[in-house]
Amino acid sequence: MKKTVKRIPAFKNEDEERKFWADHSPLDFFDSGDFRRPSFMSLKPSLKSISIRLPEDMLAELKTLANKKDVPYQSLAKVYLARQIALERSVLTRAPKKRGSQKPNAPQGTGSDS
Repeated sequence: MKKTVKRIPAFKNEDEERKFWADHSPLDFFDSGDFRRPSFMSLKPSLKSISIRLPEDMLAELKTLANKKDVPYQSLAKVYLARQIALERSVLTRAPKKRGSQKPNAPQGTGSDS
């Protein structure tokens, strides 16, 4: 079943246009067959190359983990960094709300003062 595309009428003012769109669907006024995939040829990647010094054993462990997960080690490092950044953000946004709140029956000291 082929859908016929309607033409949008010319409106005299905004009130007339408002009334029209209150009763009609925009989906009746466009043809999805006219869609074209956009081309962004002149966009540059939003990645920034950096240099970071890591202990050799940490890098070796990262490479081992990445190999087990069958991903490049630099991609795995980005995932780990993104997770930690998200965790830190959530902790920082919740931290001011938690300050000063202690459990009523929590011990105040370690007991070694006496």
